[in-house]
Amino acid sequence: MTTTSEFAGVRYIVDDVQAAIDFYTTHLGFTLRTSAAPAFADVTRGPLRLLLSGAASSGARATPDDSATAGRNRIHLIVDNLDNTIAQLRAAGLTFRSDVVSGPGGRQVLIADPAGNLVELFQPADSSITTAQTRP
Repeated sequence: MTTTSEFAGVRYIVDDVQAAIDFYTTHLGFTLRTSAAPAFADVTRGPLRLLLSGAASSGARATPDDSATAGRNRIHLIVDNLDNTIAQLRAAGLTFRSDVVSGPGGRQVLIADPAGNLVELFQPADSSITTAQTRP
């Protein structure tokens, strides 16, 4: 193992790196860290480093052929006000992959990035769970 980094990294395989950069930075409050589009880019939001790997990237080439579609896994982003976030994203033309679901921990809704990777937007029932990293 290597030493701890300031970020936790998640890799998403995407069809169009530039479209993914635009989606995450425009709509979800990520900041572009590095871009080698069309092969690769990484964007950050708080302690999350999201690696966006196009077909030419080593990360995508290492993916087994039978894993060609996005899975049920998703990144989980905490928002202050889910209803306002949904309204903003709908106004921007984004499509949601689920209705709002409520449970004992809070409320959530799913959207998908341009490649179909899921993103969960979550508003905790207990407002003390939110952090300084909360955006949209």
